[in-house]
Amino acid sequence: MNIASIIAQRGASDIIACDVSTPVAEAVRILAARRIGALPVLRDGAVVGIISERDVIYCLGDKGAACLDLPVEQIMTSPAVTVEPATSIDEALAMMTRRRFRHFPVVEDGTLVAFISIGDLVKRKIDEVQHEAEALRNYIQAV
Repeated sequence: MNIASIIAQRGASDIIACDVSTPVAEAVRILAARRIGALPVLRDGAVVGIISERDVIYCLGDKGAACLDLPVEQIMTSPAVTVEPATSIDEALAMMTRRRFRHFPVVEDGTLVAFISIGDLVKRKIDEVQHEAEALRNYIQAV
């Protein structure tokens, strides 16, 4: 199983992202309205970082409300660690665990093609385990 299988299962969907010049307040509105935890940050269409709830909280703790007027470029996590559609789910989960983050921009030929979360990866692994368990049950019952 690889990242491409998650993308294919989702079908075509718009990727929610923001530009480096987007004010933090606007990024927060997007995160809240969409009930998501992070956004890829783009410059001229290329992924240059990620802004997450954590980034906003750390900035608010450091700068107070003035943080909301800054462009996301000043508080984002950068550079963004990306994966390709061919990356295995196990490899992506291992990277997330090792690096302690929860979101990946998926990039192919320099273009953002998806944005996945650890929840997407875990769901796919659970589905895989359940499918294998069902196959084993069917095999045992048939023998």
